[in-house]
Amino acid sequence: MKTYRLTKGKIFHGDALEVLKSLPDKCIQCCVTSPPYWGLRDYGVKGQLGLESTPEEYVEKLTAVFREVRRVLKDDGTLWLNLGDSYSGSGQAWRQKPDILSSLQQTNKGSLHCRQSGKPPVNQKVQGLKPKELVGIPWRVAFALQADGWYLRSDIIWHKSNAMPEPVTDRPTKSHEYIFLFSKSRKYFYDADAIREPHKEITLKRMRYGWDGNQKQTPRKQSTTVRNTSRMCHPKGANKRTVWTIAKGAFRGNHFATFPSEIPKTCIKAGSKICDMVLDPFAGSGTTLIASHKLERSFLGIELNKRYITRLFIPALRKSYS
Repeated sequence: MKTYRLTKGKIFHGDALEVLKSLPDKCIQCCVTSPPYWGLRDYGVKGQLGLESTPEEYVEKLTAVFREVRRVLKDDGTLWLNLGDSYSGSGQAWRQKPDILSSLQQTNKGSLHCRQSGKPPVNQKVQGLKPKELVGIPWRVAFALQADGWYLRSDIIWHKSNAMPEPVTDRPTKSHEYIFLFSKSRKYFYDADAIREPHKEITLKRMRYGWDGNQKQTPRKQSTTVRNTSRMCHPKGANKRTVWTIAKGAFRGNHFATFPSEIPKTCIKAGSKICDMVLDPFAGSGTTLIASHKLERSFLGIELNKRYITRLFIPALRKSYS
């Protein structure tokens, strides 16, 4: 395990579970992370999460990791978890010849390695599931963490406004993922004002004329008197909704699963204060850590792939200093 110490934080090169076990209790305020999704991609790194033979094994491993996350969180801390879903396959797609695969698949070193080695890590048959069936990974994980002691506080839909097209004709194209908000305790830190949305003009109009939040009025009896909306609408905006429309993150180098910085920025603003410590146990290219730095928080990251740390995250973080 190697530690890279940087301005306002550090990142560990190693296995998330093992590194977390080395951390003291209650040292983290907020955890924002997006683990490797199950059955979607082999990154060619020994010990990576997501290549388990069954969904149950994947959920069990994630539960063990987040049990340690709960231990290192402060009592009023929160976990923001981004997860996507996958489908049970026929087990044949991995054998396809490179000339009929997409350009992205052809350049994916992990996928190439699996075809060459003859092992099927992705889109495989799943016992108990029919081919082409949605596995339901996000909710399997959410319910497992809930049973393990977490408070499941909110399910948020990340609507991808620029979702990639899919070559499917028998179901809608998927354009969303889940972000779950968990808390360690019944009462926890949550800064609603930091992520409020602008009030819609139609809402302000309705409040100006005929509705004061306490009484109902029919259209015929609506008052034409302009009311003071400051006592009916929060001056900083409306409470954040559970559907976030955000474009997908740009592809960065050899990392195929970057998510947009707007997601961790929103989570960090709501779940922490300036100078608090933010954790990402699956740091990837460091989107959450860089967002923490820009928002004047300390950060602690863990990443199994050394190339992501040295070739993507550290250069990007240094660039953000300027």
